[in-house]
Order: sequence, then structure tokens, then C-alpha cells
Amino acid sequence: MVNRTNGGANLLALRGHNATLVLDLLRGAGEEGISRLELAERTGLTPQAVSKITARLREEGLAAEAGRRASTGGKPRTVLRLVPEAGHAVGVQLDRDEVRAVLVDLTGRIVAERRAGVDLGRAGADAAVDAVVREARPLAGGVRAGALLGVGVALPGPLDHVRGVLHRVTGFPQWEGFPLRDAVAARLDVPVVVDKDTNAAALGLAVAGEGEGPEEAARSFAYLHLATGLGAGLVIGGAVHRGARTGAGEFGHQVIQLDGPRCTCGDRGCVEALCLAAVARGDLEEAARVLGAGASNLVGLLDIDLVLLGGRTVAAAPDVFVRGVADVLEARARREGAVGGAVPVRPARGGAWGVAAGAAQLVLGGVFGRHG
Repeated sequence: MVNRTNGGANLLALRGHNATLVLDLLRGAGEEGISRLELAERTGLTPQAVSKITARLREEGLAAEAGRRASTGGKPRTVLRLVPEAGHAVGVQLDRDEVRAVLVDLTGRIVAERRAGVDLGRAGADAAVDAVVREARPLAGGVRAGALLGVGVALPGPLDHVRGVLHRVTGFPQWEGFPLRDAVAARLDVPVVVDKDTNAAALGLAVAGEGEGPEEAARSFAYLHLATGLGAGLVIGGAVHRGARTGAGEFGHQVIQLDGPRCTCGDRGCVEALCLAAVARGDLEEAARVLGAGASNLVGLLDIDLVLLGGRTVAAAPDVFVRGVADVLEARARREGAVGGAVPVRPARGGAWGVAAGAAQLVLGGVFGRHG
């Protein structure tokens, strides 16, 4: 167990805007590092301010020298790099039938992972807490004192991201009003952040630079997650869009067939119900077509730059789903005469561990100013 008042609080205290700017640039520079002059140029801070910030970061063990780099007309510049092992975060994905947990360093690299089956359909919210703690505690216990920043938990919504309270999670009405964040924090004695699984995955993808092209980044994309349910994570203008009540991205419950099959949400003809029914009968092409219809609605509403597909079901047959969704979007683009053609579709990076890794980024965001 990690005491939330130990040395790890030093990292969490480094939340000043300027310090987070510098830390984020150090992380982005990788092992090659970045010079103080470059930091000043890219942050708009004075060289003196950058020197003070980097000196403090070095004292805290967050930054270190990465060698020297030749300069034009002057003496070689010392370059600095982030020290990945200076801090860690645990990310947990709580799904309807399994729990996955990862330990990541400050760069987001997964250094340890755990997975276990769980049947949340027959369990209450307390059992969900038990599942999270059971997988997170061994990972947290492997971190040196003071280096654990916290635990991020991602699970199906809807929920209140700010307060960490569950709403009427689809299929689990008994969870409504449960304070998951506070319950897990009390058991693990570390800071805890809770968010929807799709938001966590989208944040992880945004931090990793998913969508970046040779000229400019795709600033707006949708991550569509198909596993035991169907949801979306939205990145608009480079930031995760949660909505005023963390309700954005309830993608699976848009109705596209008024007399369709009953969905677990209580409505009929939802994209999720139609898609999961097709998957259950082994018709992945139809599932991809339905997913494409939902994606087409999303593209029409938000005019996003990119569609990313993830989740266990997609990971089992990525080519089928990418092709099926892309075909629907291409047909729409032809009908509309879209400038530049159809919105591209591709599998999301991260595989089966993408949501758990994204949940860890919910914690790291406090250090790097990437709250989403």
C-alpha cells in the first residue's frame, strides 16, 4: 500500500502551468532529449525561467542530462531528457467479463500487466471494487516508495467523470449512484481517477500522437470500441470531448432501426444491439456494415478527420471491420462529393491493452497537463 502523503506528492505538486509545459516537451523529445534553448522557444518562456524549472525537475529526479548537441556558432548545448522511471501510474480497464490492469512509466510504456476474468453481470458494485483492487494492488506494490502517482479506472458508462460516480451503467442499473472513485481510493490509499473506457482509450491515443500525418496532426478523431458493448471516445481539437455531464460518446445507443431488436438500454434498434447480434451469429461483415452506418452518422455530425477502431471484437478481425466501415464512409463521400474523399479508417494502436493504458494516462495527465 502506498501512502498518499509520501514523496510521490512532490510529483503531483508539479502542476504549475509552466512546469507541465516543460515536462510534456521533455516527454515528447524521447531519449534524444531537448535543449533549454529549444524549451524556451517552444514554450515562450524566458531562458532564465526554463533554467529554473529544469533545475527543479533535475532535483526531483524527473529530468536528467542526455548529452550535448552541436549548435550553430556557439558552444555545444546540453540536452535534457525525461527520466521515465521517476514516476508510475496504474491503469485498470473494468469490462463486463474481465479486468485488465497495467503499470506504466512516465512515458506511458507498459512495464507490467495483469488480467483476470470477472462476471459483473451477477455482481454488485462492491464486487467491481474488489476486482479493481485485486489486480491493481500487486502492480502498485512493485513501485518504489513515492513513485506511484495514482490509479486510473476505465469502465463502461454513463458516469460522472468529475466526481467518479457511476450512473445507470448500461446493463447494471444496480450501480447507479455508486462512488467508485472514492471506494477504490479508500482501499488503495492513492489518488484515483475514473472515466469511461472509450474516453480513456481516446486520451491514450491522443497522447501517443495517433492520427499524426506527414504534414499535420488529425486534431479531431473518433475512437469506436467494440467488445461486450459499443461506445465512442471523441477527440475534438486535440482534446477529449466528454460533454458537460460526461455523456458524450454514447455512440452505441443511437437508433438506426425503429422496429429493431431490444437493446440492453431499453430502446430498440440501437447500433450496439444490431452490431452485437451480428457478431453473435458470426456475421462480421454485417456487424462492420452496421458499425459503418453509425460511424457515418458521427462523421456527418462532427466532420472529424479520422475514425479509429478498437476493442476485442475488432482486434480479432481488424481487416473485416476496417474494410466494412471504410466502404460505408466511402459511399457517403461519393454521394456528397466530399472534398478530399472519405474520412480514413484504421485500427487503433494499443490492441487489447489500449483502454487500460489509456486509464493510466488519466493519472499522468496531471503531470503533463494533458487532462484531455
